[in-house]
Amino acid sequence: MSISRATWPSRSLLNDEFTGGLPASVIGIGVDIVDTERFAAVVARTPRIVTRLFTDSESHTGDGADRSPISLAARFAAKEAVAKVLGDTQGLEWHHCEVVTDSLGKPSLRITGTIAEAARARGIDSWHLSLSHDGGHAIAFVVADGVAHA
Repeated sequence: MSISRATWPSRSLLNDEFTGGLPASVIGIGVDIVDTERFAAVVARTPRIVTRLFTDSESHTGDGADRSPISLAARFAAKEAVAKVLGDTQGLEWHHCEVVTDSLGKPSLRITGTIAEAARARGIDSWHLSLSHDGGHAIAFVVADGVAHA
C-alpha cells in the first residue's frame, strides 16, 4: 500500500537554495470546466468581454490572428481555476492572471499584480497548468505550490 503525501523534495523551481531546505507543498488545486458553445455565444453577443478578460497576447495567436472561442474558453477556465485556488477573489484583476504558451505550445501562467500579491499572501511560489478541450467543453487544471511552513 502506498501513502500519498502533500509534500515532496523539490529539485525544480523550489530548490534548496530558494526554500532553505524545506520541502515544497501543494497549497491549492483548482479546476474549472467551460461549455464552449455557451462561451462562444457570450463572445459573439458581447465582443468587448474578450478585452475585459484577456490580455492582447492571450486573445491572439503568435502570428496575430484572433484566438478561437474554444481556445479562449480554455484560458477562461484557467483563470477561474486560479480563482478557486485563491478563494477570495475580491479586488483581483483578470489581466493579472495570464495564460502564456511556450514555443512548443505548452501553457503556463504569468501571475502579476493583484494575483501575485494574493498568491504570496497564501505562500504560493509556483503554478502548474494543464488545459484541454473536447466534446463541447474546455477544462483547466491548476496546481499551486510553495514552501511548507512549520
